[in-house]
Amino acid sequence: MENMFDETAHPREACGLFGIFGHHEASKMTYFGLYALQHRGQESAGISVAGNEGVITHKGMGLVPDVFDMTLLEHLKGKSAIGHVRYSTTGSSILVNAQPFMVRHRNRSYSVGHNGNLVNAHRLKSELEESGSIFQSTMDSEIFLHLFVKNLKHGFEGALVKTLERLEGAFSFVVLTSDGEVIGIKDPNGFRPLCLGKTNGAYVLASESCALDLVHAEYIRELDPGEIVIIGKDGVKSIQTAPAEKRSFCIFEFIYFARPDSNIYGKNVYQVRKAHGARLAREAPVDADLVMPFPDSGTYAAIGYAEASRLPFELGMIRNHYVGRTFIQPTQSMRDFGVRVKLNPIKALLSGKEIVIVEDSIIRGTTMKTRVKALRELGVKKIHMRVAGPPHRFPCHYGIDFSTKGELIAASKSVEELKDYLGLDSLYYLSLKGLLEATGVEEPEAHFCKACFDGCYPVTFDADVAKDCLERGFPGSGKNS
Repeated sequence: MENMFDETAHPREACGLFGIFGHHEASKMTYFGLYALQHRGQESAGISVAGNEGVITHKGMGLVPDVFDMTLLEHLKGKSAIGHVRYSTTGSSILVNAQPFMVRHRNRSYSVGHNGNLVNAHRLKSELEESGSIFQSTMDSEIFLHLFVKNLKHGFEGALVKTLERLEGAFSFVVLTSDGEVIGIKDPNGFRPLCLGKTNGAYVLASESCALDLVHAEYIRELDPGEIVIIGKDGVKSIQTAPAEKRSFCIFEFIYFARPDSNIYGKNVYQVRKAHGARLAREAPVDADLVMPFPDSGTYAAIGYAEASRLPFELGMIRNHYVGRTFIQPTQSMRDFGVRVKLNPIKALLSGKEIVIVEDSIIRGTTMKTRVKALRELGVKKIHMRVAGPPHRFPCHYGIDFSTKGELIAASKSVEELKDYLGLDSLYYLSLKGLLEATGVEEPEAHFCKACFDGCYPVTFDADVAKDCLERGFPGSGKNS
């Protein structure tokens, strides 16, 4: 089975989170919030609601509208809810690993949704099992709840703080209690986005501001690194735990993950992607006939490149929006069909032309090679590729699914070798300096995780990796540094 949206061509992110407190149609609002965050996870979806019967959870495999309908939502009654859409980075793609994950402890229920990856999950799980914990899933999200209920001897707020102190890695959580409290938690480095909003007296938590827009919620702010926000009948209470010395916002949120209409880390994603394209045009200009993306990933950087270089912007590939997520190939000879069915080139526009293709990233390279070959067969004279980010040479251990170096083609090939492998006339990657400066964030070196580019991990999980970073003079190689 091959994915019709060809997810191996781009990295997949862990999850999307939504939570709402104090709304008479909490489940429906959560449904729409998850719809807005569908791009962050298309594997499973779930909603937990706190009402008169305690916490009720429904979840299933597939897209949000496949898992829920209005009849089902009518039965999820309550004024507080959390929701989750998932891609797996830790745990198998099975229903038991769908979220939110719920437990009952001493006549109370707790449900949690998680975005990210705990780098000390195996160590914590072994410790918990030694003390008698029994796990129902293979998710690191379940570890949070086991730690939390063990820490309840310190009180509710104390349990949250003590649990956060034990977790290492990249994580944002939304938590729902049987009393209807909604909690948002962000790791001390601030890897993953999580924002707070308000609509008609109801408070909302969401991975991205585009979900707030859909439910007509006013954006209030992004949660700070290491912050715990407790939303209950007395309003919003913030508990600030010790943040890391250096922030580590995931730079790939700007490059690929986040929706272009979202604002994250104080910046609009669409405008940042255009700025990346404009910087790319200054670093690597080409005298070509037109600039084009492979929709939709490179579109916004391509617009910026075209504007800065004063070249025509064209949609030389047309995307078929009416294909399902999966496709069963009938024969090995049709192995490229899954790639071609999604995008089809406009022959009359491209034949005989010299073109610039702008992409956001090249991860594994196999799909790109097929598309470039198709353009050559179409009669395109010259093909230049410009990538709106540096080469991905190092695996991510903070919630993105390229977790081994062998999955990254740039880890084994130089830019020149990659150019030849893909069949291009020229290939250029945006410099790391250009990438960071184009975000418009002050002192960007001190704000972003860029481990997939430079190999230096803000939260250490391997002593050899940290040692290598220090020897090469890179900052941010120590635990929570």
